[in-house]
Amino acid sequence: MCGSKGFNDACCPSGQIFQEQLCGNFYGGTEGETQIVWQAPLGDFFEGTFEIFNSASSPGDATGTVNPGGVTVGPVPPGFSMAQTVLNPTDFTITAPAGVNGKFCITLYKRVLA
Repeated sequence: MCGSKGFNDACCPSGQIFQEQLCGNFYGGTEGETQIVWQAPLGDFFEGTFEIFNSASSPGDATGTVNPGGVTVGPVPPGFSMAQTVLNPTDFTITAPAGVNGKFCITLYKRVLA
């Protein structure tokens, strides 16, 4: 037990924090089409930063949504990027009309106890 002179007078080690980065491309479909680009069970990650880069050649905006809470990333106009940081994320979707394309990047943080 931590703090009570446990095994060999040792204290429990602190949790380790791991960072995971994911990036990919998105392509718009029909008007208002939503694509799930990332998903995880509740509690897997304690924080995440979700970013959308909309290509300068895109004909319109792209918008991301992070759950829980429906936190919005954007709308992101062509040639720009936007990001949001969310606690306890479970999924990230991107909505983009036909012809809109770009890149998304996700940075996730997880605490692991030894």
